[in-house]
Amino acid sequence: MSEKNGLKVLCVIPARYASTRLPGKPLKDIQGKPMIVRVYERAKCARRIADVIVATDDERILAAVESHGGKAVMTRADHPTGTDRLAEVAEKFPDVDVILNVQGDEPLIEPALIDELAGAFDDAPDLNMATVCTEIKEKAEQENPNNVKVVMDRKGYALYFSRSLLPYPRKSGAKVYKHIGIYAYRRDFLLAYAKMKPTPLEQSESLEQLRALENGYSIKVIRTAHEFVGVDTEEDLAKVNEIYAAMK
Repeated sequence: MSEKNGLKVLCVIPARYASTRLPGKPLKDIQGKPMIVRVYERAKCARRIADVIVATDDERILAAVESHGGKAVMTRADHPTGTDRLAEVAEKFPDVDVILNVQGDEPLIEPALIDELAGAFDDAPDLNMATVCTEIKEKAEQENPNNVKVVMDRKGYALYFSRSLLPYPRKSGAKVYKHIGIYAYRRDFLLAYAKMKPTPLEQSESLEQLRALENGYSIKVIRTAHEFVGVDTEEDLAKVNEIYAAMK
């Protein structure tokens, strides 16, 4: 754990018990441990993080994390978005500079990617927000509205996020990038961002990050080649269990 360039980074993992496709998802077993514990352990391996904490609205998740030696806090159950839950935690840590948000259904998150995302704020005092993308090549994956696409400028800042295919392939040449829902925010910006009213594009696409762009803020996008297997279904869970078994 370290603080580089004076920046203290806290990793927060939101975890709700309710899930439409996989109820009780954070507590699903992955090779003998609950999924939320697996995510926590992976995040703890990152070198740029001062600490990791799970933010939940369910006592069962809190107990699972703490029984495996992890840290967790209870948050309100009525938050309309994940950003609101994140902001509630951020308010409790005034000494933190950057809040890094790892989703609770990413048990294969790469610690090195967490470090790279945290490092985006080094020597970048004007940067308020950063996230991650990876190239997608299969046409069906590109056209799947569940895969959020992002286009960036030449400096790596987001121009737009969409559930539609982006860019439209009128001519070949441009790559298609899938947005990965891992974020890092300057704490002060996160607190202000959570208080901003939802914007038209955000509501149309149902993509919260568009609120930042519509209000004129820049989002740095880091490209990665890492594979992501988020858990949304029983099939995903089985696949992740196979991967963990092979890792052993």
